[in-house]
Amino acid sequence: MKSIKGKTVLITGASSGIGKAFAFEAAKKGANLILTARSSQQLNDIATRITRQYNNKVQVIVADLSHKEDIAKFNGVKTDLLVNNAGIGKWANFLDEASYEEMLELNINALVKLTQLVLPGMLERGEGGVINIASTGAFQPCPYVAVYCASKAFVLSFSEALYGEYYHRGVTVTAVCPGNTATNFQVAAKADTKGMSVDTAEYVAQKGLEAFFKGKSYVITGRVNYLQSFLPRLLPRKSMINVVSGMMKKRVATN
Repeated sequence: MKSIKGKTVLITGASSGIGKAFAFEAAKKGANLILTARSSQQLNDIATRITRQYNNKVQVIVADLSHKEDIAKFNGVKTDLLVNNAGIGKWANFLDEASYEEMLELNINALVKLTQLVLPGMLERGEGGVINIASTGAFQPCPYVAVYCASKAFVLSFSEALYGEYYHRGVTVTAVCPGNTATNFQVAAKADTKGMSVDTAEYVAQKGLEAFFKGKSYVITGRVNYLQSFLPRLLPRKSMINVVSGMMKKRVATN
């Protein structure tokens, strides 16, 4: 797919951050939108702004994708491009969190299920695609961010595998791997990112769509992030674990 003008783009986690940036970037390129998140007010505010600015059709579906019953709201929804952006993370000692069920439901299960729902229609039409938001944390084990980064490693592997299955049938699956991004994620995840390089959500959305249009299976956004992603390929795995552990231990309150 080389253009989304006149196409329908479904974006999860669209009420803020990278999801919101994807909504405006897709609208700028002429797409009609289906926006979903938990916040009705934020979604409707974004929908109003996009309609006024670009005159695109925008549908809002309020849903909590960590709940299986809410995913049923998307049965029968037709979309040409799905952007699986919804996700949560925590920077903490593994045992400091009582449960990771919501994180795994949202970061993995909801992403897989929504992809299953939209792929048949895309294959029938012979075009379409999925953009899955992964992370630079997908490239190595991350002590103190263990479950989040492992979930994003799943997203990266899953995306590349589906790319291999469906690219020759006209459907592109692209994993977007941003590093530190200026969103509300840091607050919710209790992430200490002081002194780290940071990209804007708008930059991530632009580069993500660029990679998708070029038919790439994945993209790492940001030059610094791209260079850092090569380190796990150069060091022994145990050495890489020690490097990340030493770095993250300073940024997480440990017991």
